[in-house]
Amino acid sequence: MSSVLEKALAIVELLVEHPGGLPVSTISARIDQPISGVHRTLHELIRLGYVRQLQDGGDYALSIKLPALGLGFLGRAGITDVAQPILDRLAAASGELIRLSVIDGRKLTWVAVAQGATRGLRYDPGQEQGVVAHLATSAGGRAWLASMSDEAALELVGAQGFARDGGPEQSLGVTDLLTILKQTRERGYAVAINTYLLGMAAMAVTVRYHGDGPVLGCLSIAGPAVRMAPEQRMEELAPQLRAAADELGYAASGSQYFASTVKALHPARKTV
Repeated sequence: MSSVLEKALAIVELLVEHPGGLPVSTISARIDQPISGVHRTLHELIRLGYVRQLQDGGDYALSIKLPALGLGFLGRAGITDVAQPILDRLAAASGELIRLSVIDGRKLTWVAVAQGATRGLRYDPGQEQGVVAHLATSAGGRAWLASMSDEAALELVGAQGFARDGGPEQSLGVTDLLTILKQTRERGYAVAINTYLLGMAAMAVTVRYHGDGPVLGCLSIAGPAVRMAPEQRMEELAPQLRAAADELGYAASGSQYFASTVKALHPARKTV
């Protein structure tokens, strides 16, 4: 890590994971940079309004500026306006957590969520918007990987890793992943049970522009494994999940972000 920008972004990305703040010594250790340099960068970020110090000599935390910018972008790009009503309806119908992830270059990032479980046991991480999905262990990641060739899928997973940092220990290898992708294509939706997070099960499908166009992202249903994992439960939810993904794919033309994504992937394709 050499540039000033890289150092600043490393601090910002770390503080995103710790909304309660961190002391400068911890930040320094986590990003492997000298305390003196981290201290200077933090105060520059404070001057620019992206970081705040909770009290004199206290921990450092992100201000509301960066989250506000992110929400503003999602709104102006038309992502939340297009997606949220569809996610809310699917959440109410399924009674589980619904998540939309979008493709951003070679990554898949969660951008919107709706919770359908109003009581009892439920899965609700509350911190995944803006998080890059781990492709090999998440249902959304597996759905996206299954939409491409095995070679392309292995290239993406090889760059990110077969196991998720902080996730359950995995013994997933190349052969295992290829088997999972084959099963996903045959089944029509991806499944992840106790692989991304112990006790959690999820299913996901891709969202394609106008139903048969480029893959824009993935839509998933997630919940406690004791409720979601039975095969019959997922089979019951699959038609609703596919219908919502299709609706998102057709509604995507109302989003500047999705329209520009399609134009970049397929310049000759009309986006309206």
